[in-house]
Amino acid sequence: MMSNAVNTLRDVLLHEMEVGIKSSTNLIKKVKEEHWDYQPADHMNSLRHLMWHLVSIPEVDLTIMQEKGEGDVRTIEGYYKRLETAEDLAEEMYKGFEKLKTYMTSLSDEAFLNKETTAFYSESGHTQATWLTETATHIFHHRAQLFNYMKQLDYDVNMFDLYVSV
Repeated sequence: MMSNAVNTLRDVLLHEMEVGIKSSTNLIKKVKEEHWDYQPADHMNSLRHLMWHLVSIPEVDLTIMQEKGEGDVRTIEGYYKRLETAEDLAEEMYKGFEKLKTYMTSLSDEAFLNKETTAFYSESGHTQATWLTETATHIFHHRAQLFNYMKQLDYDVNMFDLYVSV
């Protein structure tokens, strides 16, 4: 019985993450290239940097949860920073998600619930279930930032852009 509950939990989290990815990539595709360098304030990232960060989350967070080092993370981030079109950003975000999904679905119930890994920047570890939850919330956090940037630029976006079917 536990396996069914664990699979349900994992599937729900992956589904919600996919909703976040689909809605994020749909928003990214609406951003005009002339706005990519928009920066709401001097101490904030540009829209371009926000989009690079957002689309890299699935792969970067997977790298971190697999206890790879800061150098590995920087290499992956560098790859994403070379992407120059909304289509490329969207495609690569989905590829990162597929890597994360493959990893998460390969875990046994025991490993998903109890295996702890530690990020290079932390002293304590998290279970893989916690990492999956953290990654989903990380995507939604930055999707909200993207949405707000777009509202500040007077894009015609609303709550219906955030809740999509996958």
